[in-house]
Amino acid sequence: MAAGEMQLYAKVSNKLKGRSTPLLLEPLLAMGFPVHTALKALAATGRKTAEEALVWLHDHCNDPSLDDPIPQEYALFLCPTGPLLEKLQEFWRESKRQCAKNRAHEVFPHVTLCDFFTCEDQKVECLYEALKRAGDRLLGSFPAAVPLALHSSISYLGFFVSGSPADVIREFAMTFATEASLLADCSVKPCTKQLHLTLAHKFYPHHQRALEQLARAIPLGHSCQWTAALYSRDMRFVHYQTLRALFQYKPQNVDELTLSPGDYIFVDPTQQDEASEGWVIGISQRTGCRGFLPENYTDRARESDTWVKHRMYTFSLATDLNSRKDSEASSRCNGEFLPQTARSLSSLQALQATVARKSVLVVRHGERVDQIFGKSWLQQCSTPDGKYYRPDLNFPCSLPRRRRGIKDFENDPPLSSCGIFQSRIAGDALLDSGIRISSVFASPALRCVQTAKLILEELKLEKKIKIRVEPGIFEWTRWEAGKTTPTLMSLEELKEANFNIDTDYRSLPWACASVKKIKRKENGSW
Repeated sequence: MAAGEMQLYAKVSNKLKGRSTPLLLEPLLAMGFPVHTALKALAATGRKTAEEALVWLHDHCNDPSLDDPIPQEYALFLCPTGPLLEKLQEFWRESKRQCAKNRAHEVFPHVTLCDFFTCEDQKVECLYEALKRAGDRLLGSFPAAVPLALHSSISYLGFFVSGSPADVIREFAMTFATEASLLADCSVKPCTKQLHLTLAHKFYPHHQRALEQLARAIPLGHSCQWTAALYSRDMRFVHYQTLRALFQYKPQNVDELTLSPGDYIFVDPTQQDEASEGWVIGISQRTGCRGFLPENYTDRARESDTWVKHRMYTFSLATDLNSRKDSEASSRCNGEFLPQTARSLSSLQALQATVARKSVLVVRHGERVDQIFGKSWLQQCSTPDGKYYRPDLNFPCSLPRRRRGIKDFENDPPLSSCGIFQSRIAGDALLDSGIRISSVFASPALRCVQTAKLILEELKLEKKIKIRVEPGIFEWTRWEAGKTTPTLMSLEELKEANFNIDTDYRSLPWACASVKKIKRKENGSW
């Protein structure tokens, strides 16, 4: 990680807190994703559906920055729609063809209301509420027509918005900034200067006249429906170039990127010293991975092509609203903000139902003493009269009482001190991830029951959830060289040793049959 990214990481690495969005978040948590990565995926995909966030998480499974607490940057734009947008897009294409590309071509037609600001992933929903509140407050006074006046200089061409309509639009921007600061606890700077819709910027001076002629051909008499759109971008790549993959590329070496047509690649022009001629080093937006790629497989893309649209508030002028179809996941229809479509809700509910049926978290037990001290571990820690003592700090402090004495621990060893620590760390990690546990099943091996108990203690669930001892998941394999199964602690012995065991639980018949088969095999009667 570069020095600048390290500073950025440190600046925003406060512990996650605040409210969540159960409707979208819980399906991802049920699959085992930590809270911070699930929230990051939702923010990176515009918080539309859990399915999109799940695809993002799958694509970013090898992303080295997946756990970095770096939030997205957000900005609010006023965007034209309908015939005016079509004419502006036509100007974009023709100006690029006649006068080459300039800075205005990097972004879609818009009026900036609030420049980019950061917002923590768990508070993005608050920005949506701020947009709704600001829109509701100014809906009645929003101008029926936004007057646009052409302004030209040696390096800039665009439409200025002035007069009372500009005052109303600025008030809307300030209202959003105020609400966002209160609800999402972020610093938002509204545009208080001249509102403008840029047509061309930083172009060659000899192109000014041609650009002016093209701009004057844009008809401004059409009524226009304006939308306030909230966008986000990855703040790490603000000053990078953006490339779009044209062809598929399969890596020939481990340090190369996989390319699929349409992939976007972020390239830092100042960090290309390691690249050979015809190659560049970039970071894939789709996977988050960094590597080499052939430059002739790509083309320059617009800066805004990688931005993510989150929510819109439409100041509608349509008289027949039932005839208008909005394909966005959330929009504003005649003053009604719709955060989710019915289709998204139904598909999400189906996903939640599927996840609820299939969520199983498999945990391996912690380090066992015989793995560290060998098969003779019991002789190292027992006195001639059969009492336990601790010869090494990695031995447990004590052993639970067994009716047949210490000898039964030989093939049913406990966790080592490191194993106990590992189990607690695992439980602490599960607690931080936000995963909710409803049932616990453990092998009857002491090391497994200990691991389950320690994890539940870290989750603060040791008194609420009883451990169900399941013989069917007991593993008796090559590690133990004996010809007979070990003598395991009974449920009564486990309870006496302060393990919260579910004595009412009964193993399934197939599980008991599996254990009996193992015994027959070990006794030579397979």
